[in-house]
Amino acid sequence: MRALLLLVMLGLSGLSFAKPFEHNHPQWTALLARHVTWVKPGYASQVDYQGFQQDQAELDSYLAVLSNVPRQQYDTWSRDQRLAFLINAYNAFTVKLVTEHYPLDSIKDIGGVFGSPWTQAFIPLFGQTLTLNQIEHSMIREPGVFDEPRIHFAVNCASIGCPALRPDAFVASTIDAQLQDSQRRFLSDRSRNRFDAAGGHFRVSKIFDWYADDFTKQSGSLQTYLQKQATLLAAAEEQAQAQSTSKVKFLDYNWSLNQAH
Repeated sequence: MRALLLLVMLGLSGLSFAKPFEHNHPQWTALLARHVTWVKPGYASQVDYQGFQQDQAELDSYLAVLSNVPRQQYDTWSRDQRLAFLINAYNAFTVKLVTEHYPLDSIKDIGGVFGSPWTQAFIPLFGQTLTLNQIEHSMIREPGVFDEPRIHFAVNCASIGCPALRPDAFVASTIDAQLQDSQRRFLSDRSRNRFDAAGGHFRVSKIFDWYADDFTKQSGSLQTYLQKQATLLAAAEEQAQAQSTSKVKFLDYNWSLNQAH
C-alpha cells in the first residue's frame, strides 16, 4: 500500500513539475521570420524551402516539442492556445513534408498516383501517428470545438492558390487579430478573390467552394459572408452592388509550390 502511494505521489509530482509549454512558439517564430517573405504586396508569401532544409535540425527540434505534448496537457489549455497549437502544427509539419521531397513543383507531387500528401500518416502527435487531414478536419474543424472559418486563411497547403503562410507563429494572445489579418490579406488579392461588377457576381477561390459549409455556419450562407466582405472584394464604387449580389463563381486553384525564387 505504501509503495502504491509513493508511485501515485511521484506521478503527481511529475505532472506538477513538467516543463511548461511555450505558447509563443519561439522556435517556429524564428524559422518563419528567417524563411518566409511577404510578396504582392503583402497578399501572399513565398517560402524558402531550401533555407528550411538547411535549418532542418531546428525545425525537427520544434516538431519534437509539439510531439512531446501529452493530450492531457493540451486539454487543460485555453481555446486559443489549443487552436494556435494545431494551426502551427499543421503548417510546420507541412513544411517538413515539403522539405523532405524538395525540390518539387507542387505538394501534390508527393504521394504519387495512388497517394496524397494529406493522407500520409507521418505526424507523431498525442501518442498517435496522424495525417494532415486528421489535424485539419478531425481536430481543427471538428464541429462544436472551434467553429472558426477563418482557419482556412491560416492553415497553409504550400501552394500559390492557398492563403499565405505567415512569417510569424500563431499565438493565443494575438490569434484573433492574426486570423483577421490573414483573412484581409487573402480577400484583398484580386488575382484570387474579387467582385466582378460587369458580370454581377463574386469570383473567389475554390476554398469557398470546398468549405462553404464552414462559412455558412457562421454567416447563414456563403453569399452573406461574401457580401459582408464587400469592402475587401470590391472597389469603393462597386461595394453597394456587391452587398446585394448573390451570384458566386469559383476560380481555378493554383497548386504550384509557394516557393521563393
